[in-house]
Amino acid sequence: MQDVTIIGAGLAGSEAALQLAKRGIKVKLYEMRPNKTTGAHVTGDCAEFVCSNSLGSSDVTNASGLLKKEMEILGGELIKIAYENSVPAGNALAIAREDFSNAVTKRIEEDSNIEIIREEVTEIPDGNVIIASGPLTSDKFAEAIQNFTESEHLHFFDAIAPIVDVDSINFDKAFWASRYDKGEASYINCPMNKEEYEKFYNILINAPRIEQHSVDKDSKYFESCLPIEVLASRGVDTLRFGPMKPVGLVDKRTGIENYAVVQLRQDNSAKTLFNLVGFQTNLKWGAQKELLHSIPGLEEANIVRYGVMHRNTFINSSQILNQTLETRKREGLFFAGQITGTEGYTESIATGMLAGINMARKLMGEQMLELPRETMLGALTFYITDKAHLKHISSRDNSVRYLPPQPINSNWGILAPLEKHLPKKNKKLKNELLSKRSLETLENFVSELTGFKK
Repeated sequence: MQDVTIIGAGLAGSEAALQLAKRGIKVKLYEMRPNKTTGAHVTGDCAEFVCSNSLGSSDVTNASGLLKKEMEILGGELIKIAYENSVPAGNALAIAREDFSNAVTKRIEEDSNIEIIREEVTEIPDGNVIIASGPLTSDKFAEAIQNFTESEHLHFFDAIAPIVDVDSINFDKAFWASRYDKGEASYINCPMNKEEYEKFYNILINAPRIEQHSVDKDSKYFESCLPIEVLASRGVDTLRFGPMKPVGLVDKRTGIENYAVVQLRQDNSAKTLFNLVGFQTNLKWGAQKELLHSIPGLEEANIVRYGVMHRNTFINSSQILNQTLETRKREGLFFAGQITGTEGYTESIATGMLAGINMARKLMGEQMLELPRETMLGALTFYITDKAHLKHISSRDNSVRYLPPQPINSNWGILAPLEKHLPKKNKKLKNELLSKRSLETLENFVSELTGFKK
């Protein structure tokens, strides 16, 4: 059987390697650390946790907890090692990070099917390849990826606005409209009077910011995607003449011309998630929550993704990958981990697991897995690879282009909706039903796979 080359021994690459190895497939696992550092990692160990040591909740009525349970059902390897090296953290799965990395490294180094090679890769190799080089991909290898994907499909900097669940928006205050009523009323608008705007502005300019990591300090923000707090620092009315401009946005129910308006734009094809237009931010998450909940209509908004501003190399998976994580352009080439546009440790491991399983199934002549959208991992891979996901029609000339999806983590908003309609306030029951359906769907899906190896 053919060998597989994996680029990157982080969480995704390590998981992919172990999935292939236990199926008897030889792997060459390339990792440039410790010979070449990223500026964020401090060791040369496999699967090093860079920031937090938490993998999030283990409760299956939490989106992250459900994803973990799905990995267990599919035979994930790193999730087992994580539980073996966990530390007390309530309902969360937190790990002793050094012990965890050491355990993963030991497993890889002792596996006769895995050869770990400590050198930088600068070109995409021929043959069967999984690229899991992460958000801090080296400049030379990023250039090779850019040449493969075409420049407009590779991004080096996250300028991400918060994303909220549409079901949690109060439409007694918010309204649908497009500016000057041009085209379809496709934006959700949250209006503010002067008093509400001044309250919002004071929260914003006094909010604590996330201290930039050393690898981000030389990054320059584009003028077109400045953090909202930087715009606000230029004057009290800057936002009202920028992303919160109220001109041409009138709620027909009231006829009132508002002092400022926060707009939200559709973020997924199911129309369940909406992002705040122009709200790229580097505020701490608690401050973001306070700020967003001060906006009329978003007082109880379920924030499924907080805004971030940092260096992050990721591809436009919606134009590059199939839901199997194999590229459309080249057979036998897969991407996994954060470079696909997923966010979070658990999500990195999960996509590494899926890429490894699908590579193995491809080499063994078996059908690759496209997981159902009722499952969290299936919904996540569908979200990042959905071709029609961010179709954008220009209001100027009606031209059509596809915007790259913003990096996303596991959340309830990406799952296929329940057939049964529930009251908006009953979020706990909704999550329980979604979780139950997801696990049943995945168990049935796996049971129908012939000879599936966990």
